[in-house]
Amino acid sequence: MASVSGEPTPQTDYPIDPPMVDLPIETHDRGFYDGFAREVAIPAKMIVSLIIMWAIFFPVNAMETLQVANSTIIATFAGWYIYLVAALIVVCLGLALHPQTGRLKIGCDGEEPEFSTFSWVSMLFGAGIGIGMLTYSTGEPLAHFTNSPEIIRGVVEAGSVEAVRPAYMWTFLHWGFGAWCTYALVGLAIGYVSHRRGLPLTIRSSLVPLFGERMSGLFGHCVDVVAVVATILGVAVTMGLGVQQFVAGLHRIGMGDWLLTQDAIASPLAIIVALVALVGASTLSALSGVGRGIKWLSNINMGLSFALLGLFALVGSGLYGLELLGVGIWDYLVRLPANSLALFRSDGSETGEALKQWQLGWSVFYWAWWIAFAPFVGMFIARISRGRSIREYLLGVALVPSLMCFLWMALAGGTAIELELSGVAQGRILDAAIAEQLYETLAVLLSPGVALLVSGLIVVLLMTYLITSADSAILIVNTINGAGEDEGSRRYHIVFWGVALAFVVGSMLILGGKDGIEPIRITMIIGALPFSLVVVAMAAAILKAVTFDLVRERHGVPTTADECENWDGVVKAVN
Repeated sequence: MASVSGEPTPQTDYPIDPPMVDLPIETHDRGFYDGFAREVAIPAKMIVSLIIMWAIFFPVNAMETLQVANSTIIATFAGWYIYLVAALIVVCLGLALHPQTGRLKIGCDGEEPEFSTFSWVSMLFGAGIGIGMLTYSTGEPLAHFTNSPEIIRGVVEAGSVEAVRPAYMWTFLHWGFGAWCTYALVGLAIGYVSHRRGLPLTIRSSLVPLFGERMSGLFGHCVDVVAVVATILGVAVTMGLGVQQFVAGLHRIGMGDWLLTQDAIASPLAIIVALVALVGASTLSALSGVGRGIKWLSNINMGLSFALLGLFALVGSGLYGLELLGVGIWDYLVRLPANSLALFRSDGSETGEALKQWQLGWSVFYWAWWIAFAPFVGMFIARISRGRSIREYLLGVALVPSLMCFLWMALAGGTAIELELSGVAQGRILDAAIAEQLYETLAVLLSPGVALLVSGLIVVLLMTYLITSADSAILIVNTINGAGEDEGSRRYHIVFWGVALAFVVGSMLILGGKDGIEPIRITMIIGALPFSLVVVAMAAAILKAVTFDLVRERHGVPTTADECENWDGVVKAVN
């Protein structure tokens, strides 16, 4: 059997032990699973395959079970998700602002970043939540404009000028630090021990500071299997949203009525065709690796995003959007502690029940989504962040993408809201399905020809976001199954995960019918529960790792792998 490990730590009489730099993970050395940890790959494939077969062959039972789960299990764990994400924000803030921990490198001391700042930020944004941002840039502000906790309590009137400000406060809560601190902490826990201590780039390595060599065996296998399943389900939600909006865009630019059903939702045939094209392209991109296909597509994503933002700023409600941006950020930061810890419980009244259901449908859904997405995004961020300090990493991951999301919501969503407030839209945007609202905003704002052209741009942007997210997820899942490696014969398994992802998304979307991604959403929230326990352990592990490394520094004890002792300080690749 082959193994992945670093060099053994030399035994000396240090007052505190050096960090563990050796984590053997058994991998198969021949056949189809050559280079793979079969104890991870096979169970993960079986679980995902069972989910697919359940949705395809027992759709009625699957839907009934998910509906029961939605009303019981999810509601039971609402508080767990709310308080966990609040705690992750505190941990990230503490690590970034502490003068000693913030200076530590994610890699060898003195090492420079592998990717340029622009490429790094582009990949953060593209692999993170670019698809959801396109769907919700108009969809979420408009949703809270007509229904938010303040509206439910009767503080403001739905659809009024007064409803706009709280709408943005809640929108920014869901797309701000809660999401990105979750990603950042998972990525830091993995990247710190991998790049600094030479451990395999996989989920289980992040828990070595807590559990040591036990992560080589069954416990470590279970952690990686949970991470793979959570990743597939989290990405499935993102892909589901993107496919719906992609198909709506194709219909908008005149690709045929066959794309939509009579209920104006994506038809089964359209879903299948879109997934075959998009997942096929993403699989090819994943085979080219992170330094080629993914980076290239991420840069295209960023360029197209800025072009679309510029359109909303110049032709749309640019000044109004900037006003919403400033006020929204202020309200978000001032109310962040209270809103992050708020847990709405049913008190038997109609208002209490409405508040509870609102939080389950929005905040709890988002926190579970970000947690399920975290192994994928965290692994990906860890892969591209070598050479950055903890402070630079945490502030960059938490602040820059959050501000980009806020800007999108303010300019695109602000334009849609002003068109409704002014009476120009006459309810056309509000009445449209969430997948159609961005296109409808453009149809109201622009002349038919220009709106058609920009809608085509959005379709292209969606396509690149879908491909980038899918190929990043496939590559990361493959890396986890390969005990931290993504080269060699294990690359052939990329095809399996591409096909599996397409089947999960397609079967659940078709199962959902009028409810769209609801089956994927419920499955993802439940699937995120096991990994949420892993996230708690990762937070404890990274706190212990950096604290002990600071103590080791004071005593002159090595804190890095032996390879760093011989590192010559030359930048490997600056892109």
